[in-house]
Amino acid sequence: MKTYKQIVKEYLRKLKDITHIPQKETEILLLYIIEQNIIWLHINYNKPCSIDTEQKLKKLIEKRSVNYPIEYITKKATFYGEIFKVEQGVLIPRPETEILVDKAIEILEKIENPTIIEIGTGSGIISIMIAKLIPTSKIIAVDINKKALILAEQNAIKHNVNNQITFLQSDLLSNISQDKFNVLISNPPYIASNFTLPLNVKYEPSNALFGGDIGDELLKKIIIEFSKKDIKYLLCEMGYDQKKPLNNFINKNISYKSLEFYKDLSNLDRGFILSV
Repeated sequence: MKTYKQIVKEYLRKLKDITHIPQKETEILLLYIIEQNIIWLHINYNKPCSIDTEQKLKKLIEKRSVNYPIEYITKKATFYGEIFKVEQGVLIPRPETEILVDKAIEILEKIENPTIIEIGTGSGIISIMIAKLIPTSKIIAVDINKKALILAEQNAIKHNVNNQITFLQSDLLSNISQDKFNVLISNPPYIASNFTLPLNVKYEPSNALFGGDIGDELLKKIIIEFSKKDIKYLLCEMGYDQKKPLNNFINKNISYKSLEFYKDLSNLDRGFILSV
């Protein structure tokens, strides 16, 4: 019978063209099967691995080897140092969205008992992290996708912030009667519809990725919706090439006090903060 170490060494080869961390991903899939942590695995690396476990690992490796996201296999993703439940049909959290949360926290820390509305909550990561970091906050999180809302609520319960967040199904703000919020925040779809997605992204929901023929159509709709409500700040993630058109659109359609664009860790334009 092969050891865990031999199993990992054998199967990581199948992921070398899929990921830059084939050993780590093989270990993650193995740990998902045996329901253990990495410390346990390293302590037991030279102990025998059961045939049943190897067969299960083989199936998961085959699935991952066609670029199927590892987050959908393990049904979890890390965001802002926390573990969130994810599943196919809902967008996988991205590290750059942590910057959007950082920007929001900088503003919300200065507001007493802040109120927030989030458009396109997905798995709930943004609203949940804001609720955890700003315990006095109250949030309404909306999404057009019912499956996403169910998942978001499960994550809110897992992180003990469900009492701070109300999840509602809505197309943008169409089902929201409340007009006054301190902050509107969104990481909406902003990819152009003719853009060819990387192979691993093709498994994610297209309605959470594509923002229209140009890509910024939904962002522009959010800006207009924001202008109709009594909301002080708008924070949005955007595409790296959308600064100029969005800047022009905002200047043409919105009277504002300040407009700031920020970059991600790759020094690409990634979002904006608008205050009125």
